[in-house]
Amino acid sequence: MSDHYDLPFDAPQSLAQGTFDLAQDAWGQLVFTDAEGRRHEGVTPVRAFPITDPTQYVSICDARGAELAICENLAELPAAVRGLIEADLARRDFIPVIQRIVHITSGLSPTEWTVETDRGTTTFLVESEENVRRLGRQQATITDTHRMRYLIRDVRALDGASRRLLERFLY
Repeated sequence: MSDHYDLPFDAPQSLAQGTFDLAQDAWGQLVFTDAEGRRHEGVTPVRAFPITDPTQYVSICDARGAELAICENLAELPAAVRGLIEADLARRDFIPVIQRIVHITSGLSPTEWTVETDRGTTTFLVESEENVRRLGRQQATITDTHRMRYLIRDVRALDGASRRLLERFLY
């Protein structure tokens, strides 16, 4: 009996093995060259746990979203590669933290939210209640109509008025 199993897909390679290349093309897109020398243009690093463990388990995905490689810990990578990945993630994973909800329009969707964040006060539209989600017991994310995400680290830390405004969305 054989211990070999044919998987219906190619398992992603581990970036810790070091048999790859990651570079930036003239347009600022990441290009991943795998262990077999195949070039994959327009790849995207994706965090498995972007809020709770942002430096662990980062995948390199192709333009269709298929995982090409995985890194268990960004600290294991060469500084230049780690820098490219972290810069790309920082551009895409910009998540302002909501500190206070000033106002939410009532009525039909979309609703207009005015909030104070760690980056300043802003106003945005939220398409529907489904765009306000709990993350665990105390965290929540709000995604606006432009797909920008906002984070509430701890709902309990919001002032009473903010919690009451948020309550109707987090039932």
